[in-house]
Amino acid sequence: MNTLADPPCRVDPAAMADRDDIPPVRLKLRLVFGDRLTLGPGKADLLERIGALGSISAAGRAMGMSYRRAWSLVEEMNAAFGHAVVQSTRGGPQGGGAHLTPEGRQVLTLYRELEDRTAEAGADQIAALRGMLGDMPQGK
Repeated sequence: MNTLADPPCRVDPAAMADRDDIPPVRLKLRLVFGDRLTLGPGKADLLERIGALGSISAAGRAMGMSYRRAWSLVEEMNAAFGHAVVQSTRGGPQGGGAHLTPEGRQVLTLYRELEDRTAEAGADQIAALRGMLGDMPQGK
């Protein structure tokens, strides 16, 4: 039993990190800016794919989401930030497309840097938590 007077349990993260029976840990960072915007891995992945594929529709398809959902997320981000993060052009003879604006690239870069810093800063704690997981039956 751990009471407030007891010291916290200390686990050697190095010893716990070597467990082969537990898959690697993925850190999912979600930033909640009140009611204005939630920025997490899904929106960051969407921005990344729009930048790579040049299309909201193709980015959505690559993520298994509808164009309508992808467009809705882009509109939400464009409205929340001071400047548009994605700029799109309508289809036509040349076809449409989309690209990240400089602000969009900055949002994505800042988010990815924050993910990396968070994972780095919490690596020991993450390893300790991973090591404390009990055995799981196969198939779960």
